[in-house]
Amino acid sequence: MCGIAGEIAFNGRKASREAVLKMMESMTSRGPDGRGTWESGWVVLGHQRLSIIDLSEAGAQPMVDDGGLAVTFNGCIYNYKELRRELEPEFTFRSTSDTEVILKAYRKWGDDFVHHLVGMFAIALYDPQRQEVLLVRDRLGIKPVYVSQLPGKLRFASTLPALVASGGVDTSLDQAALHHYLSWHSIVPAPRSILRGVQKLPAATIRTVRADGTWHDREYWKPEYTRRPERAAWTAEDWQDAVRAALRTAVRRRMVADVPVGVLLSGGLDSSILVALLAEEGQHGLSTFSIGFDGAGGDSGNEFVYSDLIAREFGTRHERLHVSTAEFAPSIHGAVEAMSEPMASHDVTAFHLLSKTVARHLKVVQCGQGADEVFGGYAYHQPLASVPRSGAHAAFTASFVDHSHGELLEILEPEWYSGSDVSNRVLAEDLAAPGADTALDAVLRLDTHLLMVDDPVKRLDNMSMAWGIEARVPFLDHELVELAASCPPELKASGGGKGILKDLGRQLLPAAVVDRPKGYFPVPALRHLEEPFITMVRDALHAPAAKQRGIFRPNHIDRLLADPNSQRTPVKSNVLWQFALLEMWLQHHGVG
Repeated sequence: MCGIAGEIAFNGRKASREAVLKMMESMTSRGPDGRGTWESGWVVLGHQRLSIIDLSEAGAQPMVDDGGLAVTFNGCIYNYKELRRELEPEFTFRSTSDTEVILKAYRKWGDDFVHHLVGMFAIALYDPQRQEVLLVRDRLGIKPVYVSQLPGKLRFASTLPALVASGGVDTSLDQAALHHYLSWHSIVPAPRSILRGVQKLPAATIRTVRADGTWHDREYWKPEYTRRPERAAWTAEDWQDAVRAALRTAVRRRMVADVPVGVLLSGGLDSSILVALLAEEGQHGLSTFSIGFDGAGGDSGNEFVYSDLIAREFGTRHERLHVSTAEFAPSIHGAVEAMSEPMASHDVTAFHLLSKTVARHLKVVQCGQGADEVFGGYAYHQPLASVPRSGAHAAFTASFVDHSHGELLEILEPEWYSGSDVSNRVLAEDLAAPGADTALDAVLRLDTHLLMVDDPVKRLDNMSMAWGIEARVPFLDHELVELAASCPPELKASGGGKGILKDLGRQLLPAAVVDRPKGYFPVPALRHLEEPFITMVRDALHAPAAKQRGIFRPNHIDRLLADPNSQRTPVKSNVLWQFALLEMWLQHHGVG
């Protein structure tokens, strides 16, 4: 786990080591255990190391083999030991790292090496014989890859601010990305980023970059959300057994490390199931961590009663972090600094604070992110179970979109209009694409493969890596996702959502944890704004930089500030906070 960076220069130019060093310097928190660079004329690779597997110098990166292949890699290959045993008859290994397994796998299988990798990964691999650089992102986009095309060169890094730090990047705001941000509670899906001069490599993509500056992308994985004939006779119990087996495998895989592994335990169904399955695997004395806040606006600020129950049931070493409103407010700025892009979700700062606590004890944790998208756990998923396939777009838009295109015309100053309803077009194209049998199938595909990558997945990566924590997500094991994609949608939508997981939970957990209203990571102070947050919001939206930028119509902002809690999105987020967070991020990073 780490931060990766690099520059690729074209048509005989020499790549800049200085630019790569600037990017690495800005990512020190992602890899505090070491730093390395490698260069070969038109290619420079950089690496910030967080030591998880093979803690010795033999596992350091960038790593180069005897034939000149060079790689810098962020993430973890969970099946690296199995792959190593398969490759050892042909290759000699000099380390016990998963990085070296990537090099040997490429030697054996070429571009198809990616199909043999089980894990989360962002890889940059230089092949001197082909005179190409491969940029590879894992199937679910768990590890980020930002890229910037500059005159005569391409740069890449694990964070957007790292690319900005390298210099020369167009940091103006992307109008279409702004449209996405305001339409989908701050989600800007790949390939766009919030800045015009920075893009994201999409999940499950290999980008092949040649020395002449040409490149092409190949999507190497995308499951079908259809029923498979070989499973047509499966009963609900058969599906439940299959999900339990796949999830048990996913949890076991994510225990691979040369350091201890803990769990972020919210007290909800998903993280509680992980603790139960780890107990089945014989993990005793597991470290678990929960966070809670002061209540506000009638909302409770913690779910400690449930996390405590799970900790007692499975005998974990449990640590609770309660954060008062007075302590929480100053923490906002640290979370904003850690964001690769602006993220208005109320729980971003919660993950940032919890990761700070975890960092005092561990480097690796598992968590339940992704379960709602994969298994249909959100409230807006439920109506889709009874909507015809052709009605997916209308039903999803009604329950998910924060602001219509017409409403954005009333919110934004004219210079920030995108010109067309770009967000609606993206949704319509994705939901209408073949490969999804029902309306719910189509929306779960959209959630899992487009929106989730730049919402909970990005949030977790940014906030955990800010403290040098590797967060692993068993519910995003690609084989589990494939299985869930083929699962009859009624099994996922039942029981108020995630029915098949709830049935599994009843086998593993106390009933009180399973049969309760769905909880969210509660941060009431950012849903119901009071002081000091109202002043924080007003300062951000009235700052000289905000006025000069002129994104929002002043009369619209003034109406919201007069009644800060009057407007909520369909997913119950505070609209004013969404606007203010964008300005806070732009001002902090000096862009836009």
